This record gives sequence, structure tokens and C-alpha cells, in this order.
Amino acid sequence: MSFFIKKLGIDLGTANTLVFAPGQGVILNEPSVVAVAMPENKVLAVGNEAKVMIGKTPDTIIAYRPMKDGVIADYKVTEAMLKYFISKALGRWNIFKPEVMVSVPAGVTSTERRAVVEAAIKAGAKSAYVVKEPVLAAIGAGIPIQEPSGYMIVDIGGGTTDVAVISLGGIVASNSVKCAGDKIDQAIADYIKRNFNLIIGERTAEDIKIQIGSAVPVEKEMVYKIKGRDFLTGLPRSTDITTNEIVKAIESELKEVMRAIKNVLHETPPELASDIIDNGIMMTGGTSLLRNIDELVFRSTGVKAKVAEDALFCVAKGTGIALEHLDVYKKSIIAKK
Repeated sequence: MSFFIKKLGIDLGTANTLVFAPGQGVILNEPSVVAVAMPENKVLAVGNEAKVMIGKTPDTIIAYRPMKDGVIADYKVTEAMLKYFISKALGRWNIFKPEVMVSVPAGVTSTERRAVVEAAIKAGAKSAYVVKEPVLAAIGAGIPIQEPSGYMIVDIGGGTTDVAVISLGGIVASNSVKCAGDKIDQAIADYIKRNFNLIIGERTAEDIKIQIGSAVPVEKEMVYKIKGRDFLTGLPRSTDITTNEIVKAIESELKEVMRAIKNVLHETPPELASDIIDNGIMMTGGTSLLRNIDELVFRSTGVKAKVAEDALFCVAKGTGIALEHLDVYKKSIIAKK
């Protein structure tokens, strides 16, 4: 292993940030959370150390996510976060300033794109490239994006769902909706509050989704024991919830994701649409790991869907591959500073 990392790929996500070093793979995977001390506005902790503080901090410390719905909501904090991740990935002895490639959602504006490039440069990058997430997800999932054939990629993360049709290395049609993992967790928490009078936190909601969630009703249901606070008495209480109840709870959120996929299919030129029928839809991102989501896509669109292997790491892997072959992917790569 060489100690000198000259290139880094960063998948700057709403929920998690992954850092990828070519030849080494994903070297860092931490929550996109920053803990800030209020009066003096000082960053106390980033990543794993800050996530532990969510929902448990005194009034003077705020743990929050600087990325809202996949875009930078707080520029200064994002810069501090990038600095932390870059220096942690490089280690103490690295003397080179790395070339950095950062992924951004397909719907990002040029101002936001510039903000990401500037934040990366200020955080210690020699040069920064910004690439749209679906392109990187496709590269990471092993799709030959340079070919004159249409491929559809659906990247469902924490804050956004990015849907894109890619051909000849560029995005032909795309749509980005702010409905993904976080909204699904929220829907589960709301459903439990409405139907069981129980209040649960976002981490519990996410755990329920991972343990027993499904996108379509199943015959063999799984059961999860929820522990939360009773809304009426204010005392701790536990109860059971089953898979098909979760299906009901997250139905409308998933409908929104399916609508985004259909909208992009509607905009796709007929030649490419026939390619998509042959090639199927490739799904990436953490939320595509929800049970049976490929089945739901097939039922909604009539097109076969398949979840990429290592779905969680596709975008990060894509940054790594694109960095190693910058010349090949130059056309798909947008801003450089």
C-alpha cells in the first residue's frame, strides 16, 4: 500500500459520505453529520463521532446534517466536513494535495456545483472535479456508459432519488426527487405514531426499514418489536409491527419514486426506450437494498429492474474508476477548478 494518495473520490451524500482511493477501494464511510457548538460556532465532531450525538445533545451543541436533500444547505459546515474527511483519508504523512472528484445530484445548479468545487479546494484539494451522481453510479455499477446504447440508472440514496437515462457518456433525460431513504424513515415513524401512539426516533425507524421493510406485500411476514415512548402516557412501551404494515406505511413515498422513474421513461427518445427494455433498469444507492424494490419497479413500469452489486458503494466506486481514467470520461465530467 502506498502512503501517498494522489487522487480521492468523494460521494457526498445526505446520509453518508464515502471516500474512495483508487487501488484501495472505499477507505472511509461515515455519516454526513457535523456537531457544532452554538455560541462560538465551532465544529466539535464530524462523522461517526457526531452521529452518536444526534437527539442526545445539550442545547449548546447542535448535531446536524449540512447536506439537505442531497444539496449543500450549509456551506461553511460542509467545507469543514470535507476538510475532515479529506485529511482523515490522506493520513498524517501525505504531502501531496490530492485531485478530488465529488459526486453531486443530477438536479444541482451551477452555483451549487461551484460551491462544492470551492469547498473541496479550500479543504485541501489540488483540483476538484464535479460529476453528476447517476453517471458515477452507472460507471460504478459496471455499465458501459460510453456506448451508443441507452441505459437507465435509478440511484436511491438518503436524501434524493436520481433517475437518469445515459447514452454516449452523457445524460439524455433525468429527474431528481427529494424523496428517498430519509423520507421513508420519516413515514415509518409517522405511521407508528398514528397507529400505535408510539414515538420512535429516526434511528429506530431506519432499523425497522432495514430489518423487516419491503416495497411490496409479502406472504411470509417478519415481525419487529418496537420500543418507544407512549404518546399519551409518556412512558416507555413496546409493541410488535409486521412487514406488511411497513409496506402500507411507506407506500406513498415509494409511489413518488416510481413516478420519477416513469417521468424519465416518458421523456426518453423511442430508440433509447427500446434499449432500456433490453438492458433493464439498474438500481443503486442504499435505499435500493429495500426488499422487493426491483419487483415494485417492474410492476410499475413493466421494465425489468436489477439491483447493482455493492449498491451502496456504486457512486464511490464510480468516482474511483472515473479518476483513474480521466481522459476517457472527460466528456461526462463537468466542472473543474
